[in-house]
Amino acid sequence: MPTTPSVPAAPLRTIPHSTEAERGVLGSILLDAAGDSRVLDLCTENGIVAESFFTPAYRLLFETLFEMSRAALAIDPLTLTERLRALNRLEEIGGAATIQALIDETPTAAHAEYYINIVRQKHLLRAVISCARDAERRCFDEAVSADLILGEVEQQFLSIADRREGTRLTWPQAINNTMGHIDRLFSLGPGSVAGLPTGFKNLDTKLKGLRNGEMIVLAARPSMGKTSLAMNIAECVALGKDIYGRAMKGDHDRPHAVGVFSLEMSTESLAMRMLCGFAGVPSFKIEQGFGNIKNINQQLTRAASELTKAPIYVDDAGGLDVMDMRARARRMKKRYKIELIVIDYLQLCNCREFAKQGRQIETSQISGQIKAMAKELNLPVIVLSQLSRAPEQRGDKTNKPKLSDLRDSGAIEQDADVVLLLRRPCKAPGDPEFDDTRLAIVDVAKHRNGPTGEVRLDFDDALTRFGDRADPGLSATADIAPDPAADIPDDL
Repeated sequence: MPTTPSVPAAPLRTIPHSTEAERGVLGSILLDAAGDSRVLDLCTENGIVAESFFTPAYRLLFETLFEMSRAALAIDPLTLTERLRALNRLEEIGGAATIQALIDETPTAAHAEYYINIVRQKHLLRAVISCARDAERRCFDEAVSADLILGEVEQQFLSIADRREGTRLTWPQAINNTMGHIDRLFSLGPGSVAGLPTGFKNLDTKLKGLRNGEMIVLAARPSMGKTSLAMNIAECVALGKDIYGRAMKGDHDRPHAVGVFSLEMSTESLAMRMLCGFAGVPSFKIEQGFGNIKNINQQLTRAASELTKAPIYVDDAGGLDVMDMRARARRMKKRYKIELIVIDYLQLCNCREFAKQGRQIETSQISGQIKAMAKELNLPVIVLSQLSRAPEQRGDKTNKPKLSDLRDSGAIEQDADVVLLLRRPCKAPGDPEFDDTRLAIVDVAKHRNGPTGEVRLDFDDALTRFGDRADPGLSATADIAPDPAADIPDDL
């Protein structure tokens, strides 16, 4: 009777670790302790912690050595032995003989950096395996959506990458980098901005640009033009030109990639609005077939040739979970090198994990995640937000909004670095400037790194396009160019 050939068993796999390298690191610390503690400093710089050691006894030894160094205690085999004995943990590491063996088996501390790198690499591999196993386990949980799992898993793997050498600046490096940034600003002269220019001189005078890592909230009641203002800023940043088509100052006169999460409008709708505004052609004339078709087509063709070059990347998926949005933003940053993110708008985001705990808690989580995204990707994030009906119910004839009017959660106000409250006096019949149909006021209600106050802009409703307003007595706006839309021929 024929026999069935046996299938060879899969080879047993051991969890990545190197006992020899771990012993080498500990032995080097003990050999070097009488000097300048160079090895412990190298461990800190490379992110070595107690959990980096696979062997429990060596994990305990490193933890004890680190605590002794932090307490400025003398480190040698005798003091380490006495320290462990005082903690009643000497037997856990195998007694004093284990400590002596570490020194005997480590010929020199000169190779400590090599040992440290091996320990770090093995620790990273174990962390990857742990995340992969956790991801596999979560995939069998049918109560959790695949999108949420994907976002969380991606975040876990990126957090592992953050442990690698060089991901954190030392304080001296931060100071030197800041001084270099200040020198660049001085070289640009007066009127320079610290972050990305918005394209509006009046706004940049107050904000000094959009800074990396900041969450900028642009809030307004419906139909005030908050989407238009955000997209006007995105257009200026992407083209490297201000709202009047002039090159930005300094090193900002170049295209900057912009990522847009449009949860309310489709990509086509945003493109139509931007194209018509840039060309100076009211969209209603196109939709209703009014005007000189030839002239309109020439205007639109010139605008299209310019806007086609703009590195704007739109994700118009509706109802995004905030974790999924963070994952998509990371991929945008990696693939397109985006330098600004616009989210339209916060109240249309959701957070499935906290959805059942009430809208206020869910919104606070969404706000916190957006702020974390700005810091993680190190770029400015403009997030649009709705305001409650409070401005209209207060009895104030101007309907002027306040920070407390941010809808759904006070966490938005706390997380934001900058809060811009947009209003148009022509929408409030009791406002003293009600008759000024072009006036738009941006109230910088919160500015973590600068002054607050109102900024006055012009708004063309037909073109959904903002512009700087040259108010009398404001020298900062003395060189503002005229609105190109103001001279649109009537036959368009």
